[in-house]
Amino acid sequence: MKELYESVLFEKHILVHDSSRKEEHPFETLFSLANLFGIRIISGEELVQSEMIHVAERELGTNVPEPFYRGFPESVRELSPDRLLFDQLVHYMVTYGFGDFSAPGHSLFEGDRKGDFERAAFKENTEIREFSVLTEDEAMVKLTEMADGLLAGSRPLSKRQYELVLDITKEPGYRLPAIASKDTAVRLLLDTGSLRFADSLMLSDVIRITDELSYAHNNNMNLRKLNLRNKDRVFLTGMIDRLLANGRCDLRTCYEKKQIWNGLLHHIHYKAKSPEGQAFVDAMRGKGNRSVYSDFERAMSERRVSEAARILREGKGSGAVLRNLNYLISRCGTKAEVDEVLSCVDTKNVILLIQLLLQYSNYKAAGEARTFRFTKHTKLKVYKETEEDMARRGTNLSEDVTGQLAEVIRTRLAGVLKGRLGKVYISPGMERYALPLQETTSQGGFGVLTRGTRIPIGEGRKLRAFTYWEKVNDIDLSVFGIDETGGRREFSWRTMAGNQSDAITYSGDETSGYNGGSEFFDIDLPRFRNKYPDMRYLIFCDNVFSRVSFTDCFCRAGYMFRDRKDSGEIFEPKTVESAYRINCDSMFAYLYGIDLATNDLIWLNMARDSQAAVAGTTGMDFLTDYFHVTDVINVASFFTMMATEVVSDPAEADVVVTDQPVEVLEETEVIREFDLERMIALMNQ
Repeated sequence: MKELYESVLFEKHILVHDSSRKEEHPFETLFSLANLFGIRIISGEELVQSEMIHVAERELGTNVPEPFYRGFPESVRELSPDRLLFDQLVHYMVTYGFGDFSAPGHSLFEGDRKGDFERAAFKENTEIREFSVLTEDEAMVKLTEMADGLLAGSRPLSKRQYELVLDITKEPGYRLPAIASKDTAVRLLLDTGSLRFADSLMLSDVIRITDELSYAHNNNMNLRKLNLRNKDRVFLTGMIDRLLANGRCDLRTCYEKKQIWNGLLHHIHYKAKSPEGQAFVDAMRGKGNRSVYSDFERAMSERRVSEAARILREGKGSGAVLRNLNYLISRCGTKAEVDEVLSCVDTKNVILLIQLLLQYSNYKAAGEARTFRFTKHTKLKVYKETEEDMARRGTNLSEDVTGQLAEVIRTRLAGVLKGRLGKVYISPGMERYALPLQETTSQGGFGVLTRGTRIPIGEGRKLRAFTYWEKVNDIDLSVFGIDETGGRREFSWRTMAGNQSDAITYSGDETSGYNGGSEFFDIDLPRFRNKYPDMRYLIFCDNVFSRVSFTDCFCRAGYMFRDRKDSGEIFEPKTVESAYRINCDSMFAYLYGIDLATNDLIWLNMARDSQAAVAGTTGMDFLTDYFHVTDVINVASFFTMMATEVVSDPAEADVVVTDQPVEVLEETEVIREFDLERMIALMNQ
């Protein structure tokens, strides 16, 4: 089975039996999985194979390269700040000064200790991971269901999710369902060249196709300065003709980008081959503009707000009214007008309702700068309002109004979802998990959860953050403390020589890691809170100091929960909670954060569109918004809305939502915290 398939299934706690192999040592394999990785097989024991040890090793890591201080964390705490700094200066001189990255650099001083790096045998308590083993046929059924769920999602997919969908759609006999996301349809269309993926697109989507073709395939960021090849022109011409012939011409929507259409038609030398094509060309090259937004803006400029809302609803649907709700409400002169605008909000788009619920539940008041976040080509872009922006802002809403909007949207959402699933059992703690809404910028791997999800860090434990890499000289792991006012304190290679302590310990800056480098942080949260009482949050980042993209090297990151009193090796696979591949087309990635007030780890997992070689040069206070997502809506409240009845006994349920092992009847559907594809399908049902 493909490595991608094995990897995706491993994330779901599934191993796959290879029918072409005969296993002679099943007991030894079961013992090794348990002893090395804490994996217990709960079903399919008879299918276990020794190759599964290598799969677990690949996904969780075993041969992780040593960090700069091989005795981490004990040896680091024993060295003085002067020695720590001198160690690093010598190392930098050898690498960046002399250009010698041929061998890993290590401390000159920690070897002074007697009995170098002898570690106590590993004796920490670890949680058992329950896995199942499937046959290849069973695994393909599971993978197909996952792909179907992802294709049902209206939001763009992450790189990992898209890779799975792309490979599954190439499998013989796969029946392609309707593709809800135009972004996904466009990517599949361009990557495969198969026009079957255009069946869910409209003529206006050719602009999106051109954008993706120009950027992803021709490395051109500016759509207004096209640099298409002849075969691209032929492809786009054929696409336009096909969509026109199939009646997929949404002329009013095409008017919205009339200027871009004119440039594109000129660039590809388009000549109409049908009356429909000629009518389209004449419309784009004529002087008029009959777009819905043109009529909408005309009504808004004349203060006909209620009519403007109706124009949007009739021309673009209720979703367009919701997307412009700030604009509309801020121009209403009376409560009656507000009520008329809200009467146009009758969408059943669950994703849109959830996004707006989050927006209005955390709305910034008039005196606060807003931070706008959006994605372009799977990377996060961030823009924070300036004082001039705030002064020009024309869409200020009061707290009373935003509260009213949030309540209207929550009521609407509950009404749309009500009764979809029958009787539902929801395990305690599922309110800590966020819903998969915007995963475009996320990386994939074992233990990865949705942005905003909270993971409790048990008392008596500490968090060990890690990153390791190959095929690049220097990747930096860093931590930033943020206080309640947005003030920031940096813990990184630039600052840690004089800040090592039992509250936060850093493994040293490894800058000769082409053949394998690693960095670690240990955070003892009670001690950290005592030492830095003003800090409320911690943010963990990875960036490529060598100024290449993560796509040009191999990098994994993740975290472990370790006992405060260490035993075993620096990297113990049994303690790994998450290990995931960072392979975004960027030099910068946010990993996760910690809420020091609640002792929770919070998932971030975002690739930022940044060429910053040093993490401390970018703003990140906006990230704390994600720390409160589950306060507004979460997995537990989502499934509560869908249930006809929430039951207290799993045996009575049609659907069980849990992050714990649970015994249920065979016909009961079990949805785990990592079953994001199923949640996506339900949100888009």
